[in-house]
Amino acid sequence: MSKQILALAALGGLALPLAAHAQTAVTESTTVGGRAFVDLTSVDQKSYNTTTGAASNSSGNGFGVDVNRFYLILDHTFDATWSANLTTDFNYSSSTGETQVFIKKAYVQAKVADAFVVRAGSADMPWIPYSEGVYGYRYVEKVIADRLGYGTSADWGVHALGKFGPSGLLNYAVAAVEGNGYKNPTRSKALDWEGRLSLAPVHGFTAAVGFYSGKLGKDVEQATTPATPVAPNTAARFDLMASYTIKDFKIGAEYFSTDYWKTVTSTTAKDKADGFSVFANYQVNPKSAVFARYDDSTTNANKNVLTTADVKKSYYNVGYAYKPRKGIDLAVVYKHDEQKTGGVKSLQRDEIGVWAQVGF
Repeated sequence: MSKQILALAALGGLALPLAAHAQTAVTESTTVGGRAFVDLTSVDQKSYNTTTGAASNSSGNGFGVDVNRFYLILDHTFDATWSANLTTDFNYSSSTGETQVFIKKAYVQAKVADAFVVRAGSADMPWIPYSEGVYGYRYVEKVIADRLGYGTSADWGVHALGKFGPSGLLNYAVAAVEGNGYKNPTRSKALDWEGRLSLAPVHGFTAAVGFYSGKLGKDVEQATTPATPVAPNTAARFDLMASYTIKDFKIGAEYFSTDYWKTVTSTTAKDKADGFSVFANYQVNPKSAVFARYDDSTTNANKNVLTTADVKKSYYNVGYAYKPRKGIDLAVVYKHDEQKTGGVKSLQRDEIGVWAQVGF
């Protein structure tokens, strides 16, 4: 823990004297914007008894409107170096009746140079927002690690990022965070670490590698003496991603693997997961595109027990996207999820409808 504190102090302290020399004349200003993800869809979900094969319908089936996300974004620029961001996160799901508002991002930023930017507070994590940017259809679906619950897009801590070379040839990001995600800013005895290194060696091609290591905010202080370890295990995630764009066609792939992500607090169980996602899109004309994606993953709740069955999940979507004007994206999409437990189908979900992204 002392080494982590020293690392944070060095990271934050380095920015201050450098930032003092980096300031240039920039007018102080504030901008307000927003982004909404909305859908109107029909869902048909069935659970299957793995012994008898009997199917049962989900209570969330039918038509509904979801506001999956509505971000209200406030940016304030003090000068060329210093700025601040506040982003609220609202969501509503018709299937769960859930309406919630959170602070997703709230940070102060010091931009020393393109190669070194420091943010303190809740800010974008190194991997998932980058992956979303490469994928390009976040308003239709989360990227695979986020969709399966093996990561978060923002967290509270200290974040550093930057790029080197022409057109951002080399790009990096690293974060030391509390580990609970932006919705739960509670303290932990240890900091979690996430990092990413990406490379764009030729026009149209990008590749990235990432990692995560920590206790996911579960290593909390206890009043009992001596204290029993609350989080004896360390959750870890490894990520790879690559994409290539030639003219109007893009193809990409992402891979992840995790250990102890769901069993940080267990003294007997070790869960493991891995999966991949492949995606492609073709820009038919400046306003419309067709796209598709396929995900495949395997999880095991307790690798230490030989009888624990693997859970295999597959997912795909196909769609047509249309941009009627700047700031509005529409997509007609069909999605299919299927889950097998021990090789036997246990769940199937089909969804079809219209997804929209509105930004201002």
